[in-house]
This record gives sequence, structure tokens and C-alpha cells, in this order.
Amino acid sequence: MAATADVIALLGTTGQTAIIDATEIRGRRPAAGSPDRNRFVSGKSKQNAVKALVLTDTSGRLLFCGEARPCSCADITQARQAGLVDLLADTIHLRILADAGYQGLGGQTCGQVVTPPRERRGKHLEHLQ
Repeated sequence: MAATADVIALLGTTGQTAIIDATEIRGRRPAAGSPDRNRFVSGKSKQNAVKALVLTDTSGRLLFCGEARPCSCADITQARQAGLVDLLADTIHLRILADAGYQGLGGQTCGQVVTPPRERRGKHLEHLQ
């Protein structure tokens, strides 16, 4: 499997669209008294897990799978730590589709990462009516 930089370069030269997401894999809880015991608890599923960043093409073929990290790390943080923002700064003609966990990356990557629009709640709804 190729490195992130190689995958982004390939996608950029071919003009393909990609899909990015992180997948959680349940695991055993670290031993009691371990200093990092709570780092593996997922905020979403409330279970012990590790998370891996995955990049596929639009047909679902796996292009990149990052290293497994503690699940307490947010999706967007994991993408930043993988260097995705820096890699996309040097690439044009590339679109990466992402879920709401990556909102904010679009602004940092000149719109190359596309996420669904934010939901407006509470007092923001008054302005829309």
C-alpha cells in the first residue's frame, strides 16, 4: 500500500475524486493502572477502540489506510496529523469527499475537502425564516 503523499499525488495527476473517513476497530481495554487507559475510549461508541484513517476511490477501492491510533482522537485531528492539509496545498484538481467529522478542512485546503453543510440550530434558525 502506498504512502499518503503518493496517493494524493496520483489522485492529483489523474483528477480523480476520493473519499476519506476514519474507521473504529474495537479492542481490549488496557490494563488497570495503565497511564493511557482512557485514551482508547471512543466518544462516539463509548467503547475501547482504535481508529484508522482510510482513503478510497469512488468505487470503494482502498488507496490508503493509516496507522491505528487511540480512538479518543477526532477524525479531523487524525487527518491533520497524517499531513493531509500540507499535501493538498501542493495539489490541484483533486476533490476529497468527507463526512461531517472533517468540517473545517475545506477552508484549510482551498475547498478540496468537501463536507456536508453545517446544521443550524437554536437562535440561528430565526434568521433563516
